[in-house]
Amino acid sequence: MKLSKLLEKITYTSDGLNPDTEIEGICFDSRKAKAGDLFVCISGYQSDGHKFAKNAYNSGVRVFAVEKIVDLPSDAALICVDNTREFLALASAAFFGYPAEKLTTVAITGTKGKTSISFMLKTVLENAGIKTGLIGTTGIYYGDTVISSENSTPESYDIHRYFSEMLKEGCKAVVIEATSQGFKLCRTAGINFDIGIYTNLSPDHIGGNEHADFAEYLNCKKMLFKQCKTGIANADSAYFAAMTEGAVCPVKTYAVEKAADCTAGDIRYTSENGSLCTKFTCSCGGDKLDISLKIPGKFSVYNALAAVLTARTMGIDCKTIEKSLEETFIRGRMEIVPTNNGSTVIIDYAHNELSVQSLFEAIKVYNPKKITVVFGCGGNRSKLRRYAMGEIIGKNADLAVITSDNPRFERLEIIIDDILVGMKKTEGKYVIINDRREAIKYAVKNAVEGEVVLIVGKGHQLYEEIEGIKYSFDEREIVKSLGV
Repeated sequence: MKLSKLLEKITYTSDGLNPDTEIEGICFDSRKAKAGDLFVCISGYQSDGHKFAKNAYNSGVRVFAVEKIVDLPSDAALICVDNTREFLALASAAFFGYPAEKLTTVAITGTKGKTSISFMLKTVLENAGIKTGLIGTTGIYYGDTVISSENSTPESYDIHRYFSEMLKEGCKAVVIEATSQGFKLCRTAGINFDIGIYTNLSPDHIGGNEHADFAEYLNCKKMLFKQCKTGIANADSAYFAAMTEGAVCPVKTYAVEKAADCTAGDIRYTSENGSLCTKFTCSCGGDKLDISLKIPGKFSVYNALAAVLTARTMGIDCKTIEKSLEETFIRGRMEIVPTNNGSTVIIDYAHNELSVQSLFEAIKVYNPKKITVVFGCGGNRSKLRRYAMGEIIGKNADLAVITSDNPRFERLEIIIDDILVGMKKTEGKYVIINDRREAIKYAVKNAVEGEVVLIVGKGHQLYEEIEGIKYSFDEREIVKSLGV
């Protein structure tokens, strides 16, 4: 692609630029740079790409996008911009032929519910004959392809690359989890989503290399309604007004407690064949839908309402929506693992206070005899989350089994001490079992009939990360191997 084509929608100044230069690829990792690439110098948390521009030059690169001064030989052409992350997003879109403009794009933001809603929508759309890709926490999905991802919202270059591959696979739509970090780091910059969904908000991803404070977190989330054509928002959310303030698109609403465009009534929580189910009547515009979910809890009602309102906005018929939601399965989200001892074992990704509180609210309506929670907190992450997790679980669980959960490069003992700061504010009972496999074994083997064992924090993950190494770890297989 000619450089002039790549830059057609980008504001920049240049030094030594030949617009007819052919660009064969875009690179932002100097270790992967090669002749013919455009190298984008990104200022990151861990390292600064400007410092590695010379390495890329030595690999044959001659065109560079920069936001700082770099010292390169005179035959290097510089594209000077205010923000190289934004540049990467816009240039990547151009390089892949603006694939987002050829897909129906749905973006979901919020602290909780993004993954569940995305799978609900993918099921609905595909049952309606619309081949759909998905990008989110559990990976990238299109056709028969499943790709693991480090980030719920991948780097912008990868987003457009995946969009392009989805088009080749015959996809007509894509659902993407749009995280606060994704907005902050310009990963979705330049995309005007067809529909943007807001779920809920609570303090999360604050501290360290994430967000400076809650205000920044909120402001990043609300960017969604400045880059979508139609907004869909949870009117029951305490931050509904703040999130929709300044929206440049019309916003439709869903709610359980308040008046909204899409509402739920006659909510019933039932147990069928060992599964905890949720049923309700949905009013959406002039339509009435009977929704049955194989997912427990009130939060699943909210997720389903978001999916219904989005699907109806896209013109999907009510019967298809009802059938699709009934069959939706979400790995690692309130995933029930069958047992024979009368207990219920649930695996869930909940890893912050709002998610865990929602789990308790979801489970308690089924009146379990006892609730045991197996959990830890991630290393190199916010201490505030650890305090809050310890306190909420201490207040709500009959027993907490405190253990490891991806300690990364942090000492497990320090993480557990932080959890205990919150736990000791309560009268909750707890045991500490450092080895997560042994912790799961202890909780499941000692469970009695009518008890619910919640194994939280990892959900869909199939690994345990310790000191930079990811060890194979599948919680559902561990539970099944116990033979209870």
